[in-house]
Amino acid sequence: MENSRYPKFTFTWIGGLVLLAGLMVGTMSVSFFSTIWKIAFKENLQLRDWFFMLTNAAGFVTAIAFFDFIIVRPTTKKKLNFSFSPTNFYTYLLIFPMMIGMMFIAEFITAQIPTTGPFFGKYYEFFSELMNQITYDPVLMIIMTVIMAPIFEEIIFRGIIQKGLMNKGVAPWKAIIYASVIFGLVHGNPWQFVGAVLLGCVLGLVYYKTKSLLLPMLLHGFNNLCSSLLITYTKNESFSEAFKVSEWIILAVGIVLFSLFCYLFTTKYKVHYSEI
Repeated sequence: MENSRYPKFTFTWIGGLVLLAGLMVGTMSVSFFSTIWKIAFKENLQLRDWFFMLTNAAGFVTAIAFFDFIIVRPTTKKKLNFSFSPTNFYTYLLIFPMMIGMMFIAEFITAQIPTTGPFFGKYYEFFSELMNQITYDPVLMIIMTVIMAPIFEEIIFRGIIQKGLMNKGVAPWKAIIYASVIFGLVHGNPWQFVGAVLLGCVLGLVYYKTKSLLLPMLLHGFNNLCSSLLITYTKNESFSEAFKVSEWIILAVGIVLFSLFCYLFTTKYKVHYSEI
């Protein structure tokens, strides 16, 4: 809509470079501040539990700001803005079971990726050590994964990349897949890549149908909350181990849940909203 208060920007490789530059500037700024602080006060802020969280937040905020001021405002004469409108209660009853189904499917597929061997073994050890640092403090883990990550990542991957590709004329299903693959790649490891791509497709579908970033943010936060609770109370992100059932049962339940509620959401009960 020409009179929409939401800018109709496009996403290209230049936009990708702008996001990357913003991310680097944000994280490097925090590191520079940490260095100055260490020289002035003889204290290494990087040893603080919250430093990693602050660095991530700075990187995301700067990346979004760069895209807004360098890409969106000059080309659309409007500031970067998204719809965060809630929807009817029935829609939530459809999208959450659909998300749970894909979470189960993603777990089964991820479990098939090797964690031992000359390549995967060392890589998995490094990945595990990194995750242990993130999950050391449950409070910080919840803040980072359940609140910060869904907000910032959905703005970038669904709100900027997916929407920008669709505004450029890319078919919706292709835009959803492209954004989801990029979402998976930035996780930097094969074990999270699979889940990020599959769950990203669900998040992208929900955003495409409802035109509201609130819903994929809630679903993203729900997924990360489940993972955080599994890590905290079972020391593992596995539903099959938590429920003491076979991986194949988890897969079967996942396929049924996802297929049924995806059908209801996309075909039987068609949800269409528009940004105005």
